Amino acid sequence: MSFGNEYLQVVQDRFKSVKTLGNKTICQLSEEDIHWVFNEESNSVAVIVKHLSGNMVSRWSDFLVSDGEKPYRNREQEFENNISSKQDLVAIWEKGWNILFETLNDLGEQDLLKKIYIRSERHTVLDAIERQMAHYAYHVGQIVYIGKQLKDGDWKTLSIPKGKSEEYLQHMEKKHKEK
Repeated sequence: MSFGNEYLQVVQDRFKSVKTLGNKTICQLSEEDIHWVFNEESNSVAVIVKHLSGNMVSRWSDFLVSDGEKPYRNREQEFENNISSKQDLVAIWEKGWNILFETLNDLGEQDLLKKIYIRSERHTVLDAIERQMAHYAYHVGQIVYIGKQLKDGDWKTLSIPKGKSEEYLQHMEKKHKEK
């Protein structure tokens, strides 16, 4: 496999990993939880999901041929806490991710150094991918943080539980020695 195609596979795996963290958090939240905000300057999980999906639809639709900031996008509206249900939230969440993964699946090594635009600023495809990875990981991290605060003692950890690092390391060493 060539370097470029290997990169595209790795980046898809990383996006899937970030999405999984969001999925596992959203699954733990109630209808009420998705609308919780700490204060006026904070965003709810519902708002963060709307923003992420709006960004993904805009950035990844017609990715190689049009500016990533589409004229139809209303970014300000993404910050209104008006998703009616958790079911709607999941549908909005999936819409954005589906467009992202469809676009990434269509890219090849030959596309990585092509020039695209986001808000009239020129980027290579490689740079645009990395830019979006950082943006999505940042916001999914916010979702996880909100979830941990809300669920407190009922939170189901998404990574290595506190106090279990050594046990996990031993498990991984054993697992990789068996391969």
